[in-house]
Amino acid sequence: MAYLSEEKHKLVSGAVSQAESTTSGEIVPVIADASDSYTDVALTWAAAVAFTAMSLFAAFPQPFLDFWDGAFAGWGHEWSTGELASMTIALGLIAFVSTWALFLIPALRFALTPAPLKAQRVRRRAVRHFKVGAEGRTHGRTGVLLYLSMREHRAEIVADEPIAVKVQAEVWGEAMADMLAEIRKGCIAEGIAAGVRDVGVVLSEHFPRGSEDKNELPDRLIEL
Repeated sequence: MAYLSEEKHKLVSGAVSQAESTTSGEIVPVIADASDSYTDVALTWAAAVAFTAMSLFAAFPQPFLDFWDGAFAGWGHEWSTGELASMTIALGLIAFVSTWALFLIPALRFALTPAPLKAQRVRRRAVRHFKVGAEGRTHGRTGVLLYLSMREHRAEIVADEPIAVKVQAEVWGEAMADMLAEIRKGCIAEGIAAGVRDVGVVLSEHFPRGSEDKNELPDRLIEL
């Protein structure tokens, strides 16, 4: 799913070029639709709903049986042990399949995924992209990944080790705040550009650009 037009991509690329003009650091902005499918969350919800339905039937069978008799069997059907067991299993299966089908709706699946789990998986995916696309790919190991995951509404900044040693994680808070302030208004490209500029300011303080520094990574937004 493409979130930004070519014009917006150019806006972000321009911000990267400008930010890197005063630092030896390399900034890689990445935007992803989602960082995980969360199928395990859907399975957990489906199993929980199925177990709850079977437990309620076991604890209070009569309302279910009365409904079934009135709708289908009629005449006060006498339920055998086998039929009760079959009804319990059938109820659990119906609850499981119905819940699983509902969780095929992305909006519902993401809404019912716990926030700490989303934060954990966004961070994990950001680190993974950093290791593949930026870590150790610059001469001085001065790469920084700015990662935005749209469906989770989460952002991460991951830096090469030499940067992480000098710059505490809290320092990136301003970049995060400026970026998210624009994104909350629907200005995605402008938000990423603001975050890039702030990251550039931090990098220029600790890793100023030298006369022989070269641009080692593309100045562009990666949209996954």
